[in-house]
Amino acid sequence: MRIIKLFRKKPIQAFTEDLNTSQLKRSLNKWELTAIGVGAVIGGGFFVLTGVTANQYAGPALALSFILAGLGCLFAAFCYAEFASILPVSGSAYAYSYGTVGEFFAWFIGWNLILEYMMGATTVAVSWSKYFIKLLHLVGINNVPLWLTNDPISAKEEALKSGMVPPSFAFNLPAAIIVLIVTAILVRGIKESAKTNNFIVLLKVAAALFVICVGANYINTNNWQPFIPDKIVDTNGASHYGLSGVLTAAGIVFFAFIGFDAVSTQAQESMNPTKDIPFAILWSLIICTLLYILVSLVLTGMVHYSKIDLGAPVAAAFSNVGLSWASLFVTIAAVVGLVSVMLVMLLSQTRIFLSMAKDGLLPANIFGSIHHKFKTPHKSTVLVGVVAAIIAAITPIEKATKMTSIGTLLAFTMICIAVLLLRKTQPNIHRPFKVKYISIVASLGVLFNIVLMLSLDSSTWLRLLIWSLIGITIYFLYSAKNSNLNKL
Repeated sequence: MRIIKLFRKKPIQAFTEDLNTSQLKRSLNKWELTAIGVGAVIGGGFFVLTGVTANQYAGPALALSFILAGLGCLFAAFCYAEFASILPVSGSAYAYSYGTVGEFFAWFIGWNLILEYMMGATTVAVSWSKYFIKLLHLVGINNVPLWLTNDPISAKEEALKSGMVPPSFAFNLPAAIIVLIVTAILVRGIKESAKTNNFIVLLKVAAALFVICVGANYINTNNWQPFIPDKIVDTNGASHYGLSGVLTAAGIVFFAFIGFDAVSTQAQESMNPTKDIPFAILWSLIICTLLYILVSLVLTGMVHYSKIDLGAPVAAAFSNVGLSWASLFVTIAAVVGLVSVMLVMLLSQTRIFLSMAKDGLLPANIFGSIHHKFKTPHKSTVLVGVVAAIIAAITPIEKATKMTSIGTLLAFTMICIAVLLLRKTQPNIHRPFKVKYISIVASLGVLFNIVLMLSLDSSTWLRLLIWSLIGITIYFLYSAKNSNLNKL
């Protein structure tokens, strides 16, 4: 294969043809798209990672971590919004890169988006499982087996903490079951999924506002002292607390912000994509960043960061101040609300597959197949759901979160580069949404995202390298030969 073929681009007019021949229903307005973004963002990061990152990495300064992550996302969001107005098609950063930088670059981004959404759904499923067990405890069911509600590593750790003999086998059954339920919902169709999501998003936003308004009355400002705890380096060389801990936490919680990327994957199901997609991208990010900052301040104000519960931190914070009824409400909101995050993650995953299959980079009979009645990519939805369920049952939440974050950061970095390239190579193309000072915005996006990637540990980078090598191998063995562009 000639090297030059690696950089062959999909013509812009081909994206227009994809729009005209799409079998997907155009049924989503700008508020439903915004709800999809909010639904993806207010989830595992809100209900679980706030506790983990405050306790182990940033302390009360977690609010600063969310500000850093939000800024990095904001720069990338502007780039996404411009691209979405030019190329209103499913595929997100994959499609944008295919039309600007070239096929191999696009494949690499698409492959990492698969990692982003797959591990994101896994993280949220594990988060859901933790709150589901919390709910069972609140209603008096306390005899749930440890080995049936944890992955093997977490089950061993929990057993040792309790002075028990570690189980020889462990499988997070609740996490696997909820993924399969969400998969069944998605097979039924996008409009039904959107209606379900809208209701759940309202519940989650209500829960966030409840935590902020009610929890603010129980803040003890002494818990914020020191706001940035002294730096500690563990035996693995990882930094906890201090400015480096704040930066590491920002890299981890970055996973929570991929909602606006999920919005861009729904372009072919949007009623007015050139206007509605940029609107939904920016507003979902702004709304959720503000909520995260306020919730992190309330949580670390209610409970000292060293005593925050790692399984269900928000619900446990209300239990600690004697508000059992509030803890129950938050737990129910989490159990119901996290479903919408999984819904968006798995929905977006299959739309990436669909775009890649249409371009010939993946087998169309599996990843491009549309159900004759539901008009959904049912085969890939079932495949993704089953794989995600298995991963969720055996993977610790922290490892899944870091893999989601590094895949997201890489995709955001590449899209910032791609939007700059398109400005130079096709300056006269119609841009319904055009970012001012794009050189500064895109450059800051690249800088922020690379710095946050570097804050993640070496084992996460190693997993990314292995995943990338697998993807590159598949590209050369299958995708490059079967690409539609290869047939021209």
